Amino acid sequence: MGEWKEYKLGDLTTKIGSGATPTGGDNSYKLEGISLIRSQNILDFQFSYNGLAFIDDQQADALRNVTVASGDVLLNITGDSVARVCKVPEKVLPARVNQHVAIIRADKEKLDSDYLLYDLQAKKDYLLSISEIGATRRALTKGMLKDFDLTIPDLPEQKSIASVLSSLDDKIDLLHRQNKTLEALAETLFRQWFVEEAEEGWETGKLGDFGKIICGKTPSKKIHSYFGGDIPFIKIPDMHGKTFIFDTVDSLTEEGANSQQNKFLPAKSICVSCIATVGLVTMNALNSQTNQQINSIVPRKEIYRYFIYLKLATMKDELLSMASGGTATDNLNTGDFSNIEIIKPEDKVLELFHSQVQPNFDKIFANQIQTRTLTRLRDTLLPKLMSGEVRVKNTGERHNSIGGKGS
Repeated sequence: MGEWKEYKLGDLTTKIGSGATPTGGDNSYKLEGISLIRSQNILDFQFSYNGLAFIDDQQADALRNVTVASGDVLLNITGDSVARVCKVPEKVLPARVNQHVAIIRADKEKLDSDYLLYDLQAKKDYLLSISEIGATRRALTKGMLKDFDLTIPDLPEQKSIASVLSSLDDKIDLLHRQNKTLEALAETLFRQWFVEEAEEGWETGKLGDFGKIICGKTPSKKIHSYFGGDIPFIKIPDMHGKTFIFDTVDSLTEEGANSQQNKFLPAKSICVSCIATVGLVTMNALNSQTNQQINSIVPRKEIYRYFIYLKLATMKDELLSMASGGTATDNLNTGDFSNIEIIKPEDKVLELFHSQVQPNFDKIFANQIQTRTLTRLRDTLLPKLMSGEVRVKNTGERHNSIGGKGS
């Protein structure tokens, strides 16, 4: 295997640059047209289509110097999401970027774009550290990126390293897409049974009739021993894009959780965000607690679980309407949450429905466990591969063999 050499990123790229927001800001965006990629679209390793903006041809022409090309690496360069990085998906093109996102275009003769993506991700802590220098807000400048040091192998080994990591990412992406399909199928079945073919004779009940309602609470932050344990402490940022929540940013110790024992949620309770960001619906994978912005329901019967989950997941607009009470912040309080009126089919109907959709959710749960395993493997391999501690032998296949340093 060849020797690794050190370069500046500016010597290995044909473009490093960021764009601008069209005059008028959000009000200037269109319903369709040319994509305008913003920082919220850039997640670690993946592109988010949530909130993708569009501009017209005239606006795009004003940003023609930041036209995104196939294979470009996109890096957030300002704000709280600085240093998040992904590659542009083909389906987003044609596209431009705003001032918070940098296009980094690898010179194909010197640097593999997938390898660049993983190298930037492996050095995220360093990027975060330099983004804090001499500014009140995190920022990475064009000069910082051009001077960014890369120690890299020759192009064939770069491609081999990227192939190992991207094969894991491809599997993770496949599982994510499979889960979306499984949940969409369950939601379609729910609408068919309980909206399109709802029986007039079904009673109407209150959400509280189906189980125990629990409003979360934050233990005293003055007691440091309450935090940092193994019990997930769910907050709204943990809920986005997840059917089951396995991992949370914050966690509680047994001491912290036991200080409010009446706030425990058994696994697979239904959690709903009810303050500020209203209408996110998830289930906790493990025994957990939540903060006060989340109301949860512990189903009284197992056959209620996915009926309630899907009912709440399909009524986001209604939840938002209930939470908008003229105050500055949307707030759906526990009393109003408990009194939400929903249809109440006979248990025999819910039992049959549960038997139809439970396999979908069991598969989603299993897929999320596998995704966590693959993610941890990728995150373990990433620094080892990018530092040369673990080398990849190019066998000419998509999946290459891995060996120790010097092998």
